Amino acid sequence: MTTQYETLRPEETYREAFGVEPPATPVERLLWPRKPAGFVVHQARWNAQPSPPENTPANTTAPAQAEASPGSDEPTAPAPADRTRLLVPAQWGLVPHWVKSASDAKLRAPKLVTAKSDLVSTATAFRDAWLAGQRCIVPMQAFFADDYRKGGKPVPTRIARVDGKPMGVAGLWARWQGAEGEEIISYALITVNANAHGLMNRYQAPGSEKSMPAILNEGAYDAWLNARVEKAKEFLRLYPAQSLLANPVEKKADKAPKGWLD
Repeated sequence: MTTQYETLRPEETYREAFGVEPPATPVERLLWPRKPAGFVVHQARWNAQPSPPENTPANTTAPAQAEASPGSDEPTAPAPADRTRLLVPAQWGLVPHWVKSASDAKLRAPKLVTAKSDLVSTATAFRDAWLAGQRCIVPMQAFFADDYRKGGKPVPTRIARVDGKPMGVAGLWARWQGAEGEEIISYALITVNANAHGLMNRYQAPGSEKSMPAILNEGAYDAWLNARVEKAKEFLRLYPAQSLLANPVEKKADKAPKGWLD
């Protein structure tokens, strides 16, 4: 499971890679659960989202959406406003709308930083967000996985694209509101099974299911955000092993991990 990732630098990269303005408040370079960062959605869809219901579990039906395919960024009938993207400030670690209190939200969020692709439509924590079409794109430069192959202490490993370009990872977002008017906007990364992946099957604890973030094809960003719920899982695929680069990182109190891009 990915519990750490690297955000984008320089800030202009947000505009170049995702067509959004960079965060108004700079985010930490190395992101951990419950830390603030952000996700990309379509402006029109974000503006149309109603306030969440009472803090009780509910069955949510999906709103009508334009149909699309994973290999294309052209939905069948998009409205022009749908193509305007927005970077929403949010914490990493999803807080479902039905959580009862802020203290409960604080406890749940670190356990909900990732959502398995085969469980997003059924798991209690993620089902409502998935059925409501609350999909997003999480910008990142790299993610980290532990290498146990040499035995002993696991070696943190930085996984990035070979070409050095940012990744757009499929995600789910949620809005939680407390009884006192508190609000938490949050998100989780969607992961896919990587047991058969040429690179990612080497990492994570021995005997555990291997997984990796669902990295989207750049040409499918808008299609992922617009796809009908019943079509959305088609976008959740393994990213080619030959397009990824893995480097062990060295952590010391007085220096950044090797592999960071300045």
